[in-house]
Amino acid sequence: MAFLLIIFPLTMMLVMFAIPSNRWRPWLLPVGATIQLCLVHRAVFPQIGDPAVVGPNGWLLLDPLGKLVLGFITVLFFICSLYAPSYLAIRSDRANRILCGNLFASLAMMTLVTLSHHLGLLWVAMEATTLVSAPAIYFNHNARSIEATWKFLLICSVGIALALLGSLFLAYSSLKSGLESTLLFDQLIKEAPHLSRPWLHAAFVLLFIGYGTKMGLAPMHTWKPDAYGEAPGLVGTLLAGGITNCAFLCILRIYQICRAGSEGEFARQVMIATGLFSMAVAAVFLVRQRDFKRMLAYSSVEHMGILVLGIGIGGLAMYGALLHMINNGLTKGVLFLSSGNIHRAYGSKLTGNVHGAIRRLPISGALFLAGFLAITGAPPFGPFVSEFTIVNAAIGSGQFLTAGLFLLFLCVVFIGMGSTVMTMVQGESEPARDGFHDTFGTCAPVLLCMALVLMMGIYIPPPLERLVREAAAFLEVPR
Repeated sequence: MAFLLIIFPLTMMLVMFAIPSNRWRPWLLPVGATIQLCLVHRAVFPQIGDPAVVGPNGWLLLDPLGKLVLGFITVLFFICSLYAPSYLAIRSDRANRILCGNLFASLAMMTLVTLSHHLGLLWVAMEATTLVSAPAIYFNHNARSIEATWKFLLICSVGIALALLGSLFLAYSSLKSGLESTLLFDQLIKEAPHLSRPWLHAAFVLLFIGYGTKMGLAPMHTWKPDAYGEAPGLVGTLLAGGITNCAFLCILRIYQICRAGSEGEFARQVMIATGLFSMAVAAVFLVRQRDFKRMLAYSSVEHMGILVLGIGIGGLAMYGALLHMINNGLTKGVLFLSSGNIHRAYGSKLTGNVHGAIRRLPISGALFLAGFLAITGAPPFGPFVSEFTIVNAAIGSGQFLTAGLFLLFLCVVFIGMGSTVMTMVQGESEPARDGFHDTFGTCAPVLLCMALVLMMGIYIPPPLERLVREAAAFLEVPR
């Protein structure tokens, strides 16, 4: 079963490259995504008698953390696949063979990340997500997109190189203590109390910086504004809600080892400081931001900071952080896809050229406004619940300064994003480029995403609630 989850999207990638028709190729995206969704559902919620999702020698294993991340990225990919045919029909001036193939390749590598229980294999899978995502960023084939692609490749490759060095340090921490060297997570967690503390500290810092670069934490976030700003909306959605969550999973794996080795406090302090710094940097750049797609990039920096901050606070905030991973990803789907529609209509990403979006594109404009309210923590949307859980845990554990800074940065972000968004959606309507208007194909997937965001603020389905709680317990309790 573990191999099937990876092999199927790779097979679909080959099918995409083999099909000659630009017109019909995109329609296989939702077909393949639906089949993969069924496979993942069976793996995450197995029936009695189903084989375990495990690979040879313990290198592949679907544990509670992996189940949560795998289930979410598969659902997000499915929503993007529903949007893709209508979007690519509008962009018929571009060949879509590479984009469609690379979307499935990216899904395969993200799936491999969630299944990897070997530090070396995890590193390979994360590096592969970089390589297969880069061509999708270059879809528009202009000078700005090639610059964004190179920044993405170079900066993320530097980060992943640091992660490789951290992996070597972690292996050496075993040798330094006279233990047998291993890169299997279960064995590392078991041996964590006996690992060399200085080498474990150094390994955590390098791994945190390395995977934090891919996650987009400040100050390693510099690839995000360009990549998010130039990538198509559906690619931006998968970057913001898929690949960055895979990098977050990598950090959680390393945190588990530190916590099992009684170095959890050191790791938590690093996470709290980095999380608050990321929120502060994002707040500064969101004030008076005039490029609405770059605005979404800095919003992603903020919310990646919230994720590691929740883990650093600990306790109930861990549950809040894992829940926020889902809420943020879904809300980013609303924002990136609706902003893509607005961009197509006006031919510009600058707020000076975009006014009256809610009149010209009533559905996309309204969804973009609702997505802004959701991502800034307004009730009754999902991010409000997860952010409230995190700040409540901080106050409950006596971390009043952390809670106060958290709330302060949220307020600054709300004001900064609000000025940009309201400039876009209000005012007199302007003529759309090429007569672009809202259609069922470009709006229905966004509406679905928005419905899920609203549902997560009002009612969390029991199966999902159980997955999040099991993942939080699995993360918190050393094995």
